[in-house]
Amino acid sequence: MTGQSTTRTASRGAGAGRGPAGSRTGQRLSSLAVALGLVLFLGGFVWGALVYLPYTVPTPSMAPTIDPGDRVLAQRVDGGDVRRGDVVVFRDDNWANVPVVKRVVAVGGDTVSTGQDGTLKVNGTEIDEPYLFEDEATGLGAFPEVAVPKGRLFLLGDERSGSLDSTSHLTDTANGTVSREAVEARVDAVIWPMDGMLEAPTGFEKLGELSAPGPLPTVAAMVIGGAVLILGGAAYGPLAQRAGASRARRADAGARAAGAR
Repeated sequence: MTGQSTTRTASRGAGAGRGPAGSRTGQRLSSLAVALGLVLFLGGFVWGALVYLPYTVPTPSMAPTIDPGDRVLAQRVDGGDVRRGDVVVFRDDNWANVPVVKRVVAVGGDTVSTGQDGTLKVNGTEIDEPYLFEDEATGLGAFPEVAVPKGRLFLLGDERSGSLDSTSHLTDTANGTVSREAVEARVDAVIWPMDGMLEAPTGFEKLGELSAPGPLPTVAAMVIGGAVLILGGAAYGPLAQRAGASRARRADAGARAAGAR
């Protein structure tokens, strides 16, 4: 009598363990995590697509900041928002019929020249440029002082010895400068290889405010966080099912052991 009663009770308990996986609260939370994850994941992608443009840099003129073949993300900006030190993408028919990537070293109203040791001077101030190759820091070729017209930009490549930049266009009507309106975007980061955000051009701080970094870290956090929530929420069901099956097996084993006694 006692053995039969114990066996029936164990069977009912084991059957309950094979019901829906996980508790109702757990199922609701997993569904909420998946929904929130989808919002963050898709929202991050849409935000990134609206704000950023991808470019591939084919030449070494911006090395070591950007190597040839690197893939970059550039934030869409108005030319009026460009500041000294920014690495920008622009189009100018006098330069090329393709997007060009260079660093803005002077803006309208500035004067640009070279120091006695070949360093860059803007408004008479020598600029510290830690993003250059060590032997490039004093390797800027001498050129006459240039007064940058209002609404225009003077640009250099970080690989000074081989870059075709404003110093190569000094005989143009605008003294090698480019209109602010020609700017399409400001480079925020190298994404392939994953070098990350560009180094802040702190050497220009003494001349004025620098541009703030774009929202790329927030966009990346949204996409990654969304993916984690989606995967975590989706994994709850299978994990709860495995846990329930394990409990059921232990209950059956206990029932069989009790019946044997």
